[in-house]
Amino acid sequence: MKNYPPEFKADAVALYESRPEATIRSVAADLGINPETLRNWVRAAGVCRPRGRRTQERAQPPAPLEAENAALPKKVRELEDEHEILRKAAKYFAGETRW
Repeated sequence: MKNYPPEFKADAVALYESRPEATIRSVAADLGINPETLRNWVRAAGVCRPRGRRTQERAQPPAPLEAENAALPKKVRELEDEHEILRKAAKYFAGETRW
């Protein structure tokens, strides 16, 4: 079993932390060390992050403005309908309709 200096261990863990897209296996291959060795160093350092292919960003809920913008077309239609009803009522009460 090889003994690595503490500086090398710290640098290896820092390299893994600085590359969120990288896996332990890929960083270990870049450094020429066993992946399990690096995994043990990472665990000892208390580094926590999602592993491997699961590092996709989670979908964010829509911002309040985006949700409001999505509801605006429906609101416009409602207001146009109300406007049309009020226009017809005004014509009726003004005696302009001939029913």
